[in-house]
Amino acid sequence: MSDLSVAPYFPFPGVFPSSQVITDEGDRAHSLIQFDLDQTYSPRCSGCGEMAEPIHSYHQRRIRDLNLAHATVELLVPHRKVRCPDCGIRIEAHDFLAPFRRSTRRFEQAVADLCQYLPIKQVAEHFGLSWHTVKEIDKRRLIQEVGTPCYDDLRLLAVDEISVRKGHRYMTSVLNFETGRIVWMGQDRKKQTLQRFFAELSPEQLASIQAIALDMSGAYRQAILETCPQVAMVYDFFHVVAKYGREVIDRVRLDESKKQSEEGRRYIKGSRYLLLRNEENLRSDQLDRLQELLSMNEALNTVYVLKDQLKQLFTYRCPGRARRALHQWCDLALASGLPPLERFALGLLNHADGIINHARYPIHTGVLEGIHNKIKVIKRQAYGFRDDHYFFLKVKAAFPGRLQPD
Repeated sequence: MSDLSVAPYFPFPGVFPSSQVITDEGDRAHSLIQFDLDQTYSPRCSGCGEMAEPIHSYHQRRIRDLNLAHATVELLVPHRKVRCPDCGIRIEAHDFLAPFRRSTRRFEQAVADLCQYLPIKQVAEHFGLSWHTVKEIDKRRLIQEVGTPCYDDLRLLAVDEISVRKGHRYMTSVLNFETGRIVWMGQDRKKQTLQRFFAELSPEQLASIQAIALDMSGAYRQAILETCPQVAMVYDFFHVVAKYGREVIDRVRLDESKKQSEEGRRYIKGSRYLLLRNEENLRSDQLDRLQELLSMNEALNTVYVLKDQLKQLFTYRCPGRARRALHQWCDLALASGLPPLERFALGLLNHADGIINHARYPIHTGVLEGIHNKIKVIKRQAYGFRDDHYFFLKVKAAFPGRLQPD
């Protein structure tokens, strides 16, 4: 007769397997293993962890454990209630089982590990569990790993919003620019959203922040001015140039098209991306058409030249030179006689500090934009998240960043 036993697979203190019943359930077997008490093992209170010898009552608990080959495994574990002198009547503590759980710690660890690579639905189908059970197991793991906020060593930050649902549903992300770690996420993109993040910081942590990269959003700017006015706001290069493309180049191109004859409108039509793209990214035939278009239309030539000069403002590393270059650019824009360009220049003067601060702190939101693209992949892979807190935890776990500033 074989001496093989399943006992080595269940090294649980206080109990031992005594019998096993296997049933066939089609493509998967089911194993129900009965455990008995080890009488030499003194029970411990699940509240304080101390020995509690008097027994109040005896029960059994049905617990899910790791699969054995193709068989799902359930354990019938003795479940005692003890009389603790400090805590009163409490459940007996088991090292392999958390209180009030219906699965072993190692089984929950296996489920949580698989959730790092697969959506909840696939994990639930693999283990034969409900969607909610898998989600709660994974959420408990994430709370333990990244649930405690860490706001130490915050010096340079990047803030931006991300669209998470249809119907203009947004979330605000805060990134530690030096380590690449997602520090905080909150619903919406309002002033109060960013203020909720600042409210979680201690006065010392708030004072350690030197600069924040952001777009030209009035809500984020107002939140910083009201909560931590000592922080230098740095406008992101991409957002400023994109704003120039929308509010100046597109507007001037449409205005000039209306002034032209039918033949002139056909020529301007389709030139949007020729004006927005960098010159080095154009093919030779596109470059020839661009040069011809600029030579024919003085207004488009003006906004195109000033677009390249606008980009140069972000190359300075001396705040004084950046300030002079900004005012020279705005003087040229105001003297152009083009209303869209004049309005943009006046807005830029009102937000001059965000561009000048880039000379001192050359930070941007580009890293955060790349992270947002990956966050959207996580969201699509899961077909969306019903629990926002769980979504925040998944993102924080996916982007832990470097241990030390770069």
